[in-house]
Amino acid sequence: MVSISAEKINAIQAIFSRKKAVIGVIHCAPFPGAPKYNGKSINDIIERALRDADNYISGGVHGLIIENHGDIPFSKPEDIGPETSALMAVITDRIRTRFDVPLGINVLANAAIPALATALSGGADFVRVNQWANAYIANEGFIEGAAAKALRYRSLLRAEHIRVFADSHVKHGSHAIVADRSIKELTRDVDFFEADAVIATGQRTGDSATLSEIDEIRSATELPLLVGSGVTPENVGEILSRTQGVIVASALKVNGVWWNDVELARVKHFMEAARTVLEAE
Repeated sequence: MVSISAEKINAIQAIFSRKKAVIGVIHCAPFPGAPKYNGKSINDIIERALRDADNYISGGVHGLIIENHGDIPFSKPEDIGPETSALMAVITDRIRTRFDVPLGINVLANAAIPALATALSGGADFVRVNQWANAYIANEGFIEGAAAKALRYRSLLRAEHIRVFADSHVKHGSHAIVADRSIKELTRDVDFFEADAVIATGQRTGDSATLSEIDEIRSATELPLLVGSGVTPENVGEILSRTQGVIVASALKVNGVWWNDVELARVKHFMEAARTVLEAE
């Protein structure tokens, strides 16, 4: 494979000190200002995130992503207020202080600059950005790639240590405007625009990327590859055998529903299903 960007340090190895990682997602409760916010105290929002983090870490996952998933419907990046980054930074700092595990930030939707601000303030190691290069039509409307503005902002903050995990052919939207380009080409754009890892997803939260799509993305880049949706105890072994990590939430929640609490027994069962591949590193 011909490299199309400068050689990078393996982000999974650098952040998690291992070749393959299981990353749990904390879907935060709705924040003040979001339509579904019901007056819950800031402390209650933080405590729920801490409980989920505790169940994830007690169950054996290697790191966490903190996400404002309760803020449905998600705003475009330019419409997200400072209150979102402020609260996410507090939650991140509290989780980092209590658990001392690798942390990532995803501010929805596609809000790379608020995510970088949160990561720097809260002490996180990476951000997830769903549309890093090119563009697509998401639930929120037209979403442009964030790379150019985000990397300049990261340089302004002197925060180059915060790595970028970027989706290829991201879920929750239509890619018709780039339909004349293959997933392989779109993945190489993500690599060329200086992402540190690539994420494959299905069509929606809880839907898995197909094995053929995972293999196509894998063939396009030497960057670490993760699968970011639809990973279950039944498919985690096969997926991890092809990738360097998985990002998981729904399968580890009560009744397998993303808005419920993380269930410790489900986390332990999932990690047991992944154990053979993880121990083969």
